[in-house]
Amino acid sequence: MAQIAAYRALGARVLSVAMMDDLASRPPGGARWRAYVAATHDIGADRRFFSGPPFAGLASRLLVDGWWRLIHGDQASWLIELARRAPLPDGFGEETVDLIHANHYFTLPFVETLKNGRRIPVVLETQDIQARQYVLRNKGGFFIPPYATYDNMLKVELDWMRRADLSAHLNEEEFHDFRDLLPDSRHALIYPAVPEVPRAAGRDVIIVASDNYANYVSLRWFLEEVVPLSGGARVAIYGNIDGGVKRRDGALYEAHRALFRGRVDDIGSVYANAGAVLLPTIEGHGLSIKAVEALCCGAPLVATPLAFRGMKVDPHALGNVALADDAAQFARHWREAQERADRGETPPLESDTRRLYESSFSPQAYARTLAAAVEPLLQ
Repeated sequence: MAQIAAYRALGARVLSVAMMDDLASRPPGGARWRAYVAATHDIGADRRFFSGPPFAGLASRLLVDGWWRLIHGDQASWLIELARRAPLPDGFGEETVDLIHANHYFTLPFVETLKNGRRIPVVLETQDIQARQYVLRNKGGFFIPPYATYDNMLKVELDWMRRADLSAHLNEEEFHDFRDLLPDSRHALIYPAVPEVPRAAGRDVIIVASDNYANYVSLRWFLEEVVPLSGGARVAIYGNIDGGVKRRDGALYEAHRALFRGRVDDIGSVYANAGAVLLPTIEGHGLSIKAVEALCCGAPLVATPLAFRGMKVDPHALGNVALADDAAQFARHWREAQERADRGETPPLESDTRRLYESSFSPQAYARTLAAAVEPLLQ
């Protein structure tokens, strides 16, 4: 939605093309497509298209080319083979297309189908090095040896990335990594546009986290190492991470059940009532969207240095950020933040973190940087 809004603000007519990343019914049929369409009714595109690999793909070489590799943990090759089999959406060929902005390298075989022999420049927006994410996911899955290696999956990723005219990277870390890995390709650092959340003006101390393995590792550290040292400081944990903790460590979840609030429909109200935000990050790659949301709300932050990964910023220079290098320091900063919130010291309207959001992560900042990066391709 942020990409579509940025291109429309720059004067473009935008076509949204959704590719299902698994075998599914012909769109818009089937439960997965219906759920996607319902969830994206306000996506903002001028026209929408849908495609994905059909179940009939099982009768092709997909079992050999993709599934056989997947059972060894090679998610990179599996996704490529799925994308190869996604057909051209009905009506897309009649459109005049000047630029394709693709998300994730594994959509590029489908991009070739969309181009249909036409010379159309392609911007590939990366979402971290995906091979890293596959390795993390494989830790919690069941696969058979010989196991797919990071190097092999990275090779698949890089081979396809070379086909893009420009690789746009969302954080400082992956910008430098990919520039070293693909020195002959064009690269740009374009921080993502993170939708604005309300300014913090309450007294709650909160954590917001979605269910992924890195967040689980970080929250487990917080619950096991920090909470026992907190001296009764309070926190409410929002997001579907509660299900991830319960699934992976039922005893840990039961011991701290009272802290979890689960997923909420209006996360904005959570930030609006915050007096401080905790970012106990000890695992993860790429830019943390939840960290950017925390910047936006302007509340005092208690964080580990890793929470600011991928940002070209020195968090020590941010006046409303308390950094912690270990559990004891984190607990101390948390207690102090709780005391300030209890005294009613609500965050000011302007703060260092809010100013950082506006200059680097707002929709306006994203559109400016995006325009500068893609203009040479259109010329």
